[in-house]
Amino acid sequence: MLKMPANGRESPLEQDFFKDASFPACDSSLFCTFSTPLAQFREDITWLRPQEICSTPRLFPDNPQEGQIKQGILGDCWFLCACAALQKSKHLLDQVIPPGQPSWPDPAYRGCFTCRVWQFGQWVEVTVDDRLPCLGGRLCFSQCQTEDVFWLPLLEKVYAKVYGSYEHLWAGQVADALVDLTGGLAERWSLKDPGKSGDKASSPSSLEQRTFRRLLDFKDQCVISCSVLSSREGASELGEFHAFIVSDVRELRSILGRELLLLRILNPWGRRCWRGPWREEGEGWSQLDPADASELLSQLQGGEFWVEEEEFIREFDEITVGYPVTEEGHLQSLYTAKVLRHTQKLPGAWVKGQSAGGCRNNSSFPSNPKFWLRVLEPSEVCIALLQRPRMCQADWAGRILAPAPSRGSRPALSPQGLPGKDYQAVGLHVWKVEKKRVSLPGVLSAPPVAGTACHTYDREVHLRCALSAGYYLVVPSTFLKDAAGHFLLRVFASGRISLSEIKPTSGSASACQDFPAGEWETVQLTGCWRSGHSAGGSRNFPSYASNPCFPLFVPPGTGPRSIRVTLRQHCQDSECHPIGFHIFQMPESGWPRGSSSLLQLEPLLSCVPHRYAQEVSHLCRLSSGSYKIVPSTYLPDTEGDFTVIIATQIDRRPIRSQETLGQLLQEVSFTAVMKR
Repeated sequence: MLKMPANGRESPLEQDFFKDASFPACDSSLFCTFSTPLAQFREDITWLRPQEICSTPRLFPDNPQEGQIKQGILGDCWFLCACAALQKSKHLLDQVIPPGQPSWPDPAYRGCFTCRVWQFGQWVEVTVDDRLPCLGGRLCFSQCQTEDVFWLPLLEKVYAKVYGSYEHLWAGQVADALVDLTGGLAERWSLKDPGKSGDKASSPSSLEQRTFRRLLDFKDQCVISCSVLSSREGASELGEFHAFIVSDVRELRSILGRELLLLRILNPWGRRCWRGPWREEGEGWSQLDPADASELLSQLQGGEFWVEEEEFIREFDEITVGYPVTEEGHLQSLYTAKVLRHTQKLPGAWVKGQSAGGCRNNSSFPSNPKFWLRVLEPSEVCIALLQRPRMCQADWAGRILAPAPSRGSRPALSPQGLPGKDYQAVGLHVWKVEKKRVSLPGVLSAPPVAGTACHTYDREVHLRCALSAGYYLVVPSTFLKDAAGHFLLRVFASGRISLSEIKPTSGSASACQDFPAGEWETVQLTGCWRSGHSAGGSRNFPSYASNPCFPLFVPPGTGPRSIRVTLRQHCQDSECHPIGFHIFQMPESGWPRGSSSLLQLEPLLSCVPHRYAQEVSHLCRLSSGSYKIVPSTYLPDTEGDFTVIIATQIDRRPIRSQETLGQLLQEVSFTAVMKR
């Protein structure tokens, strides 16, 4: 709420200066649901202009240390960490806050600022007035180390306007804010092994370990943020779901000759919070030459502390790294340092009933939007899939902008829970093709050359790969079929590329879900899962071998046969179990016996992960031979009835008949019903 002077009249400042009617100084700009701790300050927050807060406000500091960020009572550490990118790069700062705008000492100043925020493929200009939320006459949200510097609280207000309110900024992903402020890419690396318990740390994978060390080369060019998702014993002072900035990385040698990697961490809270061996009077400093120790300790500002690499991996859960952006606006690879100077982008959409085919578990997967990526020379390529949240709002100019993730939308720095309503679970896959005229079912039934590890509820997913020259088929997808949404596909490459959408022909959406042209034989096999007998669950469980097995024989012919296997459970949608299946090729020694031998075989093809769906399907090409199909639920002892449908393309030529004056006769495929 905006408190007025005692006489009920506006001050001269309010009479002469700009007031933003689209983001007014009132509760609607502060709150969206009143569901965060911010709501307790509702009656106490006032709105003041900088010249009412201090006598000589400045936009930027003379000394960079004076502009160091400090977090207030708003839980937007994720956004503030991304703002560090602007402190590292003058050209990025000028991109977001255009220089030359009049400020407080200028007679032409009228109480407003314009900033730019990258939104869904373009830079959008946003203008706000300079009225800022305060408690007791002082800024209550973000501020700089020196309180008369205002670039940060003004940019925070711009970001709150884009996302609907200040409360919308409570919890989010550092990676999302980095993209919004740079127009580039950001990567998240987990520092924990998901196969181990949460209180045990493990080193990053070998690739991440090498890249982690390579950050020494990029520490002055990109933002490195680290996050704590859950506090461990003895580390509660770090807080939960909190983001920090890695402000420096130093490689040193101890007095005993041991290599040390030390990281300087900035807590946006602006206060010291570290009790480890490298605290100011900790025992860790005895390992260094006194001159080196004195130098590192002298660099600490408010809220900063040093940690060793081993401590860092143990105490923090993940790191987020923004790709460096050159002065020409090109991204630089975190892995090879190559400049990705060639970029392409195209919008797209998943349309229910037409192009929302779901993940590769669905027979409708080929109906998803498809893109040709032509790589003209061997290149390092990054492909990013940015989705627009399903719940969008119109902004001040009528454009459609995405609101910030809600509290339940799996932000990196809020408690993990069920996926929110704003984002779909999305993934991205790439296939190499020899030429543009290809057999789509044949291509999509083969393993992709690159793909995301799984479908995730992130605003943007991307993959990095080294690609040889040629054509590639790029397919973005949601996990669930008929999940509608809009997206932006971006490609960054070190070499020349071209990106184009494959335009669907009339009726192609439905044709993609049907069988390829030709004749097909269909066999239906019924079965059931029964607790303690034939409900063995997935391959994660030793009881897997007790699941039903169905034979599949592919006769000799001119080559591999196209075969579609479908598993359909007999239930209502609300009662579906997660189901999937594996196809095993019969070994020459015959089908193994024993309760554990099946677990020792690797499946030839799989329709996993298990899905809560009435039907899952997989289209493939199999050479002649004998196979076994093993359908399963995810958990053991899950009972249900099902049907396995095996459709095999017939390898024979059409018949010509004189009785029909030379017209082609299509033999009708037969359906055989078998019961077990």
